[in-house]
Amino acid sequence: MRTSAPGQSALLMADVAEILASQGVRYAVIGAMAAAVHGVVRASLDADAVVTLQVQEARALRQSLIDTGYEAQLRVGDVDDPIPALLEVRDRHGNRVDLLVGLRGMDPEALNRTRQVALAGATLEIVGREDFVAMKAFAGGPVDLADARAVIELERGSLDLELLRRLAQRFGRDAARIVEDLIGAVD
Repeated sequence: MRTSAPGQSALLMADVAEILASQGVRYAVIGAMAAAVHGVVRASLDADAVVTLQVQEARALRQSLIDTGYEAQLRVGDVDDPIPALLEVRDRHGNRVDLLVGLRGMDPEALNRTRQVALAGATLEIVGREDFVAMKAFAGGPVDLADARAVIELERGSLDLELLRRLAQRFGRDAARIVEDLIGAVD
């Protein structure tokens, strides 16, 4: 375990990423860690990733994490929840990683567009820019929209706007409209 104190959720993410990789679980880091990789630095007390698992497989992963020495809780959403389940992982210092077990509307190819980043001897799969912006538009909160806007501003020249539009449409009309508004606001 890489962590030695509270406030090291990024290091816990590195540990969890190695466990996921050893079990063949595909994932993409999202949230504040992904924002930082895409140029938007903000504080967060946890690390987040989306994993491609079924709920039953998440139960097995939960047990594997517990056997490794972590606390792990699996919460299953209802039928209307855009996140089928959430696996919360904690270490003995209180650091936390939230693994979203799927995300309604996410393009299955998103995990083929990740960017690899080294952290503390581990390789993390970070969600790609266009997927990041589309996910943030879908989430729709003030911090989410600020993150999306900042990435568009920073990466405007290299963003694949057609891909971004297609990804946002997968999340629904509201996300597609928000992306159009964000793109227009940056022009």
